Amino acid sequence: MDLSRFPRRRYTPHATPLEFLPRFSEALGGPRVWIKRDDMLGLTPGGNKTRKLEFLVGDALAVGADTLITCGAPQSNHCRITLAAAVKEGLRCHFVIEERIPGSYRASAGGNNFLFRLLGVDSISVVPAGTNMAEAMQAVAARVRAEEGRPYIIPGGGSNAIGGLGYVACAQELQQQFFEQGIRFGHVVVGSGSSGTHGGLLAGFLGNHIDIPIVGIGVSRDPAEQDPLVHQEAQAVADLLGLGIGIPRSAVLSFGNWWRPKYSLPNAAMVEAVQLLARTEAILLDPVYTGKVMAGLIGLAREGYFRRDEDILFVHTGGAPALHVYESEILDETRGPSL
Repeated sequence: MDLSRFPRRRYTPHATPLEFLPRFSEALGGPRVWIKRDDMLGLTPGGNKTRKLEFLVGDALAVGADTLITCGAPQSNHCRITLAAAVKEGLRCHFVIEERIPGSYRASAGGNNFLFRLLGVDSISVVPAGTNMAEAMQAVAARVRAEEGRPYIIPGGGSNAIGGLGYVACAQELQQQFFEQGIRFGHVVVGSGSSGTHGGLLAGFLGNHIDIPIVGIGVSRDPAEQDPLVHQEAQAVADLLGLGIGIPRSAVLSFGNWWRPKYSLPNAAMVEAVQLLARTEAILLDPVYTGKVMAGLIGLAREGYFRRDEDILFVHTGGAPALHVYESEILDETRGPSL
């Protein structure tokens, strides 16, 4: 698949590492777990949204935009990386923040909220849960146009067909790494939220004939709601690329057992996963996304979903700044690893 016909900004000049986790795998008792270090992508301080923004910002610049507008929850990694890209490109940047849990947004909070202020976001509009975010961003865009600005709206999570191209590029990068390192993976495990990463990776795997099942771990929805979103995203990416294929619904697989009680709220399995990876491999997960995704990987391993002798790949999508807002929950020693 030729991605060169799409406008793109490059924020990471190298492939992210593919690393084996020997001490974590031993603690888990199998399978052999590897990690794709997309937490080491460019922009402050890395994460999966960087891949999407390479294409989204490329498109924004191609149409002459001078302002980026996007949305997310409090502590949004996507908002932070969008702002970092705007700073890099000399663009203005506005956020619409949805308080999915009432009272959860504080401008003075640490983590990503601190980085919003440090990086110099132009404005933040806070709206209640259930707000039509597309309409809210259009209202901000109207204000920008009234001031003679040229806005470009990026959907939550960067999840549309253009953003999904970032994980088609990741699929191509992985294919080369599989070849160079001589590894045959039985499964790839990825977080499944706004669906851009999961859907883009799925389209990239199918388009590049990579025959490895992708297991999505939902961070906010159960499969009945999540799988159609992933399928829609994967098909949109495939159509944008002109692949001429229908994404099989059977190729979309997610699990929803590990996100409760609610999006962004801690649970014991997440705490265990964050502590375990930190204390075996010195790699940080975040409490909202990757901590719960790794909790799903651990849970599926314990249930026997993966063979003990197979190699599986965990895609680390970043998000570590949010850890600092959850210190009391993460360091609750009464809920530490109990393997």
